[in-house]
Amino acid sequence: MIAYKADLHIHTVISPCGDLEMSPCNIVAKAKEKGLSIIGIADHNCTKHGPLISSLAAKEDIYVLMGAEVTTKEEAHCLCFFPNGETLSIFQSFLDEKLPPLPLDTKHFGFQVVVNEQEEIVEELPYLLITAIDASIEQVEQKVHELDGLFIPAHINKNKFSVISQLGFIPFDLNYDALEISPHTTKPKFCLTLPLLEQKTFIQCSDAHLIDGIGCAYTNFYIENKSFDEIKMALHNQQGRYVEIP
Repeated sequence: MIAYKADLHIHTVISPCGDLEMSPCNIVAKAKEKGLSIIGIADHNCTKHGPLISSLAAKEDIYVLMGAEVTTKEEAHCLCFFPNGETLSIFQSFLDEKLPPLPLDTKHFGFQVVVNEQEEIVEELPYLLITAIDASIEQVEQKVHELDGLFIPAHINKNKFSVISQLGFIPFDLNYDALEISPHTTKPKFCLTLPLLEQKTFIQCSDAHLIDGIGCAYTNFYIENKSFDEIKMALHNQQGRYVEIP
């Protein structure tokens, strides 16, 4: 197996909290500088920069997981990734249907823009993306897996916008592929409070909103090659593949 350095939680300029420097070109350049081989693009309730970044990153031999960080009805954040552009597009339609049409207040949240490779704005998104969608965490999980995607509750150690902060626990029957912890803790430290989770697969990511934050936390994936299926097998410890937080 080959160890690939991965940061699966990166926001772009689409996210209202994403810095203006988080353009597709800048993200790929910083990922290369940090030695990342796999990155995940996870904007709040939006997937629209995934395909462009995937195309740009391929030129640098960086694999991109395309998806979104979804805010469920319970205001729990979850990473959702998809195997191809077709399933990504179907999930975007799901998000469009479930996102409340709350007008974006740019004075408080900044702009939400889609840019092209030349960093020219090609679309402005009018509705606030960071709000909760009209779907429960179970409904989001079921939709993701219906599309053969990956479902990972985000930064579960945080005291807000995590499944534990919002529900007080992780539902016993919630079908997740891994659990993400923020850069502010370690798996051993976190599991001291919830030892029942010790055997689960954990990843650690940057949750970067600023360009210098990319790669500040990462997970090593031990897989044969960079592909969606290999990443999925690693998260499930199948056929010798596995992940490790350094």
